[in-house]
Amino acid sequence: MSEPAEAVEMQAALLRLRRATGLPVVFGGLLHDTQRLRIAQVSGAQTRALHGLGINTGHGLGGKSIALSRPCAVVDYHEARHISHEYDAPVSTEGLRSVLAVPVVVRRKVRGVLYGAIRRPVPIGDRTFDAAVASARDVEQALVVRDQAQELLTLVREPVAGPGAWEEVREAHGELRALAPQISDPVLRETLLSVCGRLAAAGAEPPPDVRPITLAPRELDVLSCVAAGSTNAAAAERLGLRPETVKGYLRSAMRKLGAHTRLEAVVAARRSGLLP
Repeated sequence: MSEPAEAVEMQAALLRLRRATGLPVVFGGLLHDTQRLRIAQVSGAQTRALHGLGINTGHGLGGKSIALSRPCAVVDYHEARHISHEYDAPVSTEGLRSVLAVPVVVRRKVRGVLYGAIRRPVPIGDRTFDAAVASARDVEQALVVRDQAQELLTLVREPVAGPGAWEEVREAHGELRALAPQISDPVLRETLLSVCGRLAAAGAEPPPDVRPITLAPRELDVLSCVAAGSTNAAAAERLGLRPETVKGYLRSAMRKLGAHTRLEAVVAARRSGLLP
C-alpha cells in the first residue's frame, strides 16, 4: 500500500474521530520503519508545531503507545510522570494538555498512531476513548484489505505452471473480486478489476461466432464466489451482501448466460471468458 493511499485512510479516520467526539485536535501518522513515526495528518491545530514531527519508539506518549502496542493517555501531558518529555515544546506550542494515543496494529505490528487532544487538563471519557479505538480499527481493517490485495496481485502476476495452478488462479480471482469493492483507493481498485479481467480472458477465448455476454460487476462477483464453491450464504458474507441479494444477482447472471443451474452458469461464464 502506497504512502499517499495510507495517508488518505488515516485522514478519513481522524476526521470521523473528530466529528464523533468533538475533540478539538486530532492528528496521526504512519511508521516509515520499525522505529520512527511521522505526524503527517493534523486537524484542528492552531499552529504548525505538530506537522511533520518525528516520534521515536518509546519516546513521548505516542512512542510509548508504539512500544506497548496499546492505547495510552495522560490528563496533563506536561505533568505526566510515566512518559518521557522530548516533545514538550511542540505540544506546549499547540497548547495541548489532555492527550490520547491509539496504535494502529496490523498482524501484531504497529503501523501508525492516532492521537486526540484537548487544551485543558481533563480526563478523556470512555466514549471518546472507545471512538478513538474504533477509528484505529477502521484504519487497521483498511490496511489488512490492502495487504491482502497486494499479496494476491503478486501471486497472480507470477507465471502459471503446475497441475493445480489454474485452481489457484481461479481462487485468487474470486478473492480479488470480493476485495475490490472494499478498496476506497480508486487506483488500486481499478488495478484489481483490471487484473481480474486479464485472468478471466486468459482462461478461455470465447468462440468467434458467440455473442459477447456482459455481466454486471456484482453478478460477476457472486458468480466468482459460486465458482469457488461458496454457498449463497458464504458468498453473502464474503461480499458483504444479504443472502437474498446474492440469490437475485445469481438468478440474473444465470438468465443472461442461458444457464439453468449454478454449474452451468460457471461453465458458460468460463467459456465466455468472464471467469478464469
